[in-house]
Amino acid sequence: MRTQIALTAPLARLPLILLLAGIASLAMFVPALHALMQGEHTVSRSFAYTGALGLVLIGLIALAMGGNARREASDLDNLLSLCLAFAALPVFLAIPFYEGLRTTTFLNAYFEMVSSFTTTGATLFEKPGRLVDSLHLWRGMVGWMGGLLMWVAASAVLAPLNLGGFEVTATAEPGQVEDAQGRFQRAGSGRRVAQVTSALAPLYIGLTGALWLFLAIGGDRPLVSLVHAMSTMATSGISPIGGVGNAGSGIGGEVVIFFFMMFALSRLTFSSDTVTSTRPGLHNDPEFRLGMVIVLGVPLLLFFRHWLGALEGEQVEDLPSVLSALWGGMFSVLSFLSTTGFESAHWDQARNWSGLGTPGLILMGAALMGGGVATTAGGVKLLRVYALYLNGQREMERLVHPSSVGRAGARSRRMRRQGAFVAWIFFMLFAMSLALITIIMAALGMTFEQSIILAIAALSTTGPLTQIAGDAPIALNLMGATAKLVICAAMVLGRLETLAIIALISPSLWRD
Repeated sequence: MRTQIALTAPLARLPLILLLAGIASLAMFVPALHALMQGEHTVSRSFAYTGALGLVLIGLIALAMGGNARREASDLDNLLSLCLAFAALPVFLAIPFYEGLRTTTFLNAYFEMVSSFTTTGATLFEKPGRLVDSLHLWRGMVGWMGGLLMWVAASAVLAPLNLGGFEVTATAEPGQVEDAQGRFQRAGSGRRVAQVTSALAPLYIGLTGALWLFLAIGGDRPLVSLVHAMSTMATSGISPIGGVGNAGSGIGGEVVIFFFMMFALSRLTFSSDTVTSTRPGLHNDPEFRLGMVIVLGVPLLLFFRHWLGALEGEQVEDLPSVLSALWGGMFSVLSFLSTTGFESAHWDQARNWSGLGTPGLILMGAALMGGGVATTAGGVKLLRVYALYLNGQREMERLVHPSSVGRAGARSRRMRRQGAFVAWIFFMLFAMSLALITIIMAALGMTFEQSIILAIAALSTTGPLTQIAGDAPIALNLMGATAKLVICAAMVLGRLETLAIIALISPSLWRD
C-alpha cells in the first residue's frame, strides 16, 4: 500500500487536465490496433501518431513541472480542470478522428468529441456506414471515459464542494466545503481523486465487461456489443448501427441493457449519503423508488390509454402485441430517464398503441428529470425532484392542518426546507439556461420546435432526442458553425450543471 502511494504521489501533484490528456493519449492506441487489424492503415496511423505525440508532449510538460515546488490542487482547482477537460480536451480527442475520417471539417470532429465526452451522444453522422468500425469504437471509448470521469468527479470533486446534487442533503452552502466532512479534509485533493478512482474504476470496468459478454452471447457482433455496453454504462447512447433496435441480440439484449441502466437511477452502487446512510437498501433509496415509479407508471398510463378511446376503429388485440407495446414503453422511458437515449425496437408499437400524436414530449420530460445524483446520468436529477416533492407535500399538509408539526429528524427537515430551496434555485437556473439556449438557436435560424429540442437534448445530455422527439429528425450536420458551437457550450453546461459553473466564480479560486 505504501509503495502504491509512493508511486502515485508524483502523479497526484500534476494538474487533473494533464492526467486526463495522458489517459486519452494511451487510449488512442486501442483504436489504432483495431484499425491495423482491420486493414485501415490511414486510421491506424492517425491514432498511433497522435497518441505517441501526445504522450511525448505531456511527458515534457510533466518533467518541466516536476522540478518546481507547487501547492497541491484544491477542490476548486479540480473543478476548473474538470470544466477545461470537457471544453478543451475534445480538441485533442478530435485530431485522430479528423485525420482518420478526412471527409469532414475539424469543427464537426470537435462537435462529435464534445458530444461523446459529455455523454450526450448527439452525432453529425446519421448514417453509421460513413464511419469505419475503429472510429465508432473511438466514439464509444470517449463516451465511456467521459462517464467514468463524471462518476469519479462526482464523489471526489463535486461532493466535497456540495455540488452536483449533494447540495440538497448537505449542511454547507453549494460550492463551500462542509466542516463536518472530516474524511474529505484528512485526504488531499489529488490523493482523494486517486483513491476514488481505484475504488470505482474496477467496478465500472467490470460492469461494462459483464454487459459486453451478455450482449455478445445474445448475438451481437463483438464491436457492436462493446460499444453498446460502454454507452449503457456511460449513458451516452452511442451506437455503431443506429441504436439497439437494429442489434442482433433482439429483445434479449434490450432486457439485459434495461437492468444495467438501473445503475443510473441510484448512487448506492458505490456510496451512501445523508439520506440513505441510516436506512440502507435500494428499497429505501428515494431516488430509486421515484425512478421506478416513473419507469412503471408512465408506460402503464400509455398502455391503458388504448382503452380510453385513443384509437379509432376496431383492432384485433393479441397478447404478443400487448406485451411488446408495454415493453417498448418501459425500456424507452428508462432509457431516456437515465439520459441514455436508446430507443426500443418496440417503441413504435407502444406509440401506436397509445395513439399519442406527440410521444416525444414524454421522452423529453423523462430526460429533463434525469437520473440519480453522482451517476453518469444527466438532467435535473431525481433527488432534487424528490426534495421538491417533500416540500410540496408538507405545504399541502399545512393547508389542511395549519398547526401540524412536520416529521422529526434534522436530516428530513434539512431536505424539506433548505434542500428544497436549493433544488428550486437549480430549477430556475436550469429553466433560464434552457430559455437562453432556445432563444439563441431560434435567432440562428432554427424553428421553435427544433430550438427547444436541441436545448433540452444538450442540457440533459440526451443527444438521441434530436432524432426522436420531433415530428422529423433534426439534421445536425446542416447547422451553421455558430449553432454547433452554441450546442457544444450547452452540452458542457449540462454536464457540469449551472451551480458548478457559478462556483468557479468564487473569489477563493481567483485570489490565488
